[in-house]
This record gives sequence, structure tokens and C-alpha cells, in this order.
Amino acid sequence: MKKISILIPAYNEEESLPHLKKRLIELMDKIKNYEFEVLFINDGSKDKTVEIIRDYRKEDSRFNYVNFSRNFGKEIAMIAGLDYAKGDAVIFMDADLQDPPELIPELIKYWEEGYDDVYARRSSRKGETFMKKFTSKMYYRVLQSLTRVPIQKDTGDFRLLDRRCVNALKKLRESQRCSKSMFSWIGYNKKEVMYERDPRIAGTTKWNYKKLIDLAIDGITAFTTSPLRISTYIAIPTFLLLFIYAIYVIIKCITFNVAVQAFQAIILLILFFSGIQIMLFGIIGEYLGRIFNETKNRPLYFVDDYNGEKEQNN
Repeated sequence: MKKISILIPAYNEEESLPHLKKRLIELMDKIKNYEFEVLFINDGSKDKTVEIIRDYRKEDSRFNYVNFSRNFGKEIAMIAGLDYAKGDAVIFMDADLQDPPELIPELIKYWEEGYDDVYARRSSRKGETFMKKFTSKMYYRVLQSLTRVPIQKDTGDFRLLDRRCVNALKKLRESQRCSKSMFSWIGYNKKEVMYERDPRIAGTTKWNYKKLIDLAIDGITAFTTSPLRISTYIAIPTFLLLFIYAIYVIIKCITFNVAVQAFQAIILLILFFSGIQIMLFGIIGEYLGRIFNETKNRPLYFVDDYNGEKEQNN
């Protein structure tokens, strides 16, 4: 009998967990020809999330959990889930039930047909503001234009991955992670499934705009060096405009005998080039910062306990 691991990163989700457990048990009891493992990754929650998960483990051995020593972030929780998952396939989903468990049988069906990565694409995003939808759309457009790897649009982490995809992702150990790009980067045979994303079942989102911007920057800089070429793209039209402007000033002076206010031109040019330099230094700094983090070669995470057993983190 094939085993399927359902990986659920959780951070302060005590309100959502009872609803999630109910629907997962109904699903697993209905699908008789597979063995299931529900693996929670508690990402340093400050509420009763880990206590609730421990109770689930005592009641049902299909529920497992990895408890981090502190909050490491969702991206790190996802790679930790892959490290501990035992299934022939793994399914990522969120604890807030915006990803409906009832879609899992369809994901499994396409996996059995030979697809390695069955990803769920959102046809609608209920409960999200217009600004969040707009910025998400623009982010994917920018990311697709900068990278040579095809990135699935309107696609989150809700997907099924075959074991060979899991093994491939486990080899990618960089600290600045963007799983959405990694799913595309590893390749393999992919299949799209459309679904309507529901609003949160309970609680509040843990993603603010600062975290989303950080994630967007990680997604761009982790898989493309295109921003480093901005200096070239800016330099060519800039010098062209300066050349045209110089010709214009010369012709104006000769034709109309008008003196150029030198201090105004100098101030504008200084501000213009200073702005460009600051922006380019910021881009270079992003990449240097990532090089700095990778050269430290630190472990991605530390685990306090796995199913109640203290980890030595050797």
C-alpha cells in the first residue's frame, strides 16, 4: 500500500486545527487504498498549537509532528517537512483550510497517471483584498519576465510531489528559499488542477506586506541574476538621453542665444545619477548578503522534538 504524507506548516493556528483535523480524518477514512501520514511542522508557535498537535498524536498515530526550537519561517518549515516525510508522495497544504483537503483525491488521481508534480492553481482568491491580488499578479509577471525558468502563475504551495521530486528538493539547501520557484526549477512532469481558494476558516493571516515583500525579493534574487544587468539596461538609454540633451542645449544656445543655468543642470544631474547609483548598490547588496549567508553554511533549522522525542541535532 502506497503512503502519502500531508505536510502542514503551522504557526499560531490553534483556532484552525480542530476544523482541519475533522476534515482530514473524514478524507483519510474515506480513501481506503492508501496509507496516510499527516505531518505538522510547528514553526515556533506562541499559542497552544503544539499542545493541540501532541493531543492529536496521542489520539491517532497517523498524526506526526516536528517541533522547531524557534520560529524559522514557513520556507524552512517546508524543507524540514520534506526531510521527515516518509511517504511515496507528499502533499503541501496550509493549516488555515484555504487549501481544501477534498481536492486531494484529484491530486492523487493525476499522480497515479504518471505526473510527478500535480499543482493546484487558484481560479479565485476569496477573502483577499484587491491590493493583495493586484500585487501578487504583478509579482508573478515580473518574476516570469526576469527568470528563464517558467513559473506557474496564481499557484501557491498546495500540490502533490512524487518522491523523486522530494529527493530533488532535499538537495537544495540554500538558506534564502523560495519554494514556488524551486518547484519549477527542478522540472519533472507537471499537471495543473484548478480550484477556488477559500477564505481562512479561523484566525488571522500571518503574512503582512513586509513579509510578502521579503518573500518576493527572495523569489527574484534566488533564481535569476537579471537584476544585476539593470546597470547595463539603464546605462545605454541614459547615455543616449544625455547625448540628445547635449545636442539640444548646444543648438538652443546657438539659435536663441540663451545661457544655460549651470547650477540647475548640475543639481539635476547629481540627483539623477545618485539615485541610479543607490538603486544599483542596493541590488548588488542583496546578492552580496545572500553570498554572505550561504558561506556561513549554517543548518537550516533545529528541531526540539519529533513526535515527543527530543532531537540531538547531530
